[in-house]
Amino acid sequence: MNATREADHITMLRDTMRRFIDNEMPRELAQQWDKENIFPRNVHDKLVELGLTGLTVAEEYGGSGRDITATIMVIEELCSRSMAVGCAYIQSTCYAGLNISEVASEEQRRALLPKVASEGLMVAYGFSEPDVGADLASVRTVAVRDGDELVINGHKRFCSGAKISEYIYALVRTGPAEEKYKNLSLVLIPPNAEGIVMTAQDTMGLKGGGTFDISLDDVRVPISNVIGGEEGINKGWSKLVGPGLDIEKIEVAAMALGIARGAVDDAWNYAQERVQFGKPICTIQSVRHMLADVKTKFEACRLMTYNAAALIDAKQPAGADTSMAKLFVCDTARDIVLTCQQIMGAYGYVRDFDMQRYVRDILVMPILGGSSAIQRNNIANLLKLPR
Repeated sequence: MNATREADHITMLRDTMRRFIDNEMPRELAQQWDKENIFPRNVHDKLVELGLTGLTVAEEYGGSGRDITATIMVIEELCSRSMAVGCAYIQSTCYAGLNISEVASEEQRRALLPKVASEGLMVAYGFSEPDVGADLASVRTVAVRDGDELVINGHKRFCSGAKISEYIYALVRTGPAEEKYKNLSLVLIPPNAEGIVMTAQDTMGLKGGGTFDISLDDVRVPISNVIGGEEGINKGWSKLVGPGLDIEKIEVAAMALGIARGAVDDAWNYAQERVQFGKPICTIQSVRHMLADVKTKFEACRLMTYNAAALIDAKQPAGADTSMAKLFVCDTARDIVLTCQQIMGAYGYVRDFDMQRYVRDILVMPILGGSSAIQRNNIANLLKLPR
């Protein structure tokens, strides 16, 4: 199933997004947000006003109904200009909207999903720990029940956007460590709860919402904050590896796609404007070949990303397709951006140009949302390659 032709409503929404980006996210502001590590809350609020945070929320909870292709398109467009805005949008529509829709209790859906759609409520992932990356089931952060509360102790790492979010969507251990997959729970932890200390990490890219180490010292949250309610205790693993995992993979692919598109557009235009030896450099065969290559690779990335989104919207099996898209698009987009930087020469290395930001942001994409090595394992396993 190939999403080769964009649906009319997606084309109309894309046009709206591009006008929005021109008006509300001009280059000079995007450069400032990146340089000063600023999250522009006012821009996020305007996305909410347009109804865009409701694209993953059912109408009964105040959204416009789940449309993964439209959501992916918005992510691509936003990330082509600013990760500060694009990442926050994902924290709202995907981390909050999709997860709460799919694995929360009905009471939690009714309490939180209207806030996603009408207020842009955000959550930050609290999965990784100092010694826990891909092997999430080995988390050491412990939650012990005390009456109607959980008392949480431990450490989380790489919690992007934690300070700008209403909750940290944290994976904690609620039973003996030896029962690795059976005693995990997902909990919503307010980032301003007593006992939480946040330490900012100075990352190369992904500026805006910030990335944090989080220490939890006797942090108390009500049992009602366990995803799924009381019945969700010790069922965190099944909720973590549910259908939302496929969508997370193409969220990251869409981020990489947006960054790559920004780089290709800038290099394409630069090559026509930059004159050497009396001619635009786009007339030089080696440059023409690089431009042809990045355009071709970008189109392949676009097709893989939107094909995976279309499969999900059609409720078709998509596990292998989303892993393939995540692997191919993130690795290929990195190659695209580095080639575009070469086309721009020294200007691709200068802070006054956006290309250096594309480079800093793209380098983490093969790592986010399950590394390229993990995706290769997924693909081989899902396609039932004998061990």
